[in-house]
Amino acid sequence: MRELKENEKNAARGLLVEALTPDFRGDLTLVSLVATSGLDVYAHNIETVERLQRRVRDRRAGYQQSLDVLEHAKITTPDLVTKTSIMLGFGETDDEIYATLKALREVDVDVVTFGQYLQPSKGHLKVTEFVTPERFDEWKVRGEEMGFKYVASGPLVRSSYKAGEFFLENMIRKKREKGEVVVEKG
Repeated sequence: MRELKENEKNAARGLLVEALTPDFRGDLTLVSLVATSGLDVYAHNIETVERLQRRVRDRRAGYQQSLDVLEHAKITTPDLVTKTSIMLGFGETDDEIYATLKALREVDVDVVTFGQYLQPSKGHLKVTEFVTPERFDEWKVRGEEMGFKYVASGPLVRSSYKAGEFFLENMIRKKREKGEVVVEKG
């Protein structure tokens, strides 16, 4: 993955690169390799609130492990934009969503997206709740108030949501122009 990201950057100077990463089973050495590859956005999805992790995610993944991955990416390359996504509709409470956002800010995550969980097949978990667009708007405001640099929130938003690309691109380019973005090679 590191080689791929380095090659992408070398192939087209000025290209902005985002990597949606696994948790590497908690191997922070691998997180460092990707985080220092020259990419601009390190994305890793926490997916849901802590209480629902075991029910929603693969048993090898975990809430704290995801937080550790995001934190380590930021510690390794402080100017790196870190991003995560939370799906709503599994039966999470507002307090649990807020606690998750607080934990994400504590590890300095920059960008969060909220989307509606949609059951992809009968073999997957059922949707517990269809969250209203107004509730998604409320989470966007709350995330911004908590200090996230960008929040995309809506029923059809996904971690790869395109509407935020323009914002992120401008944010990163402005940092580069000011000389604030320093990519450390490891």
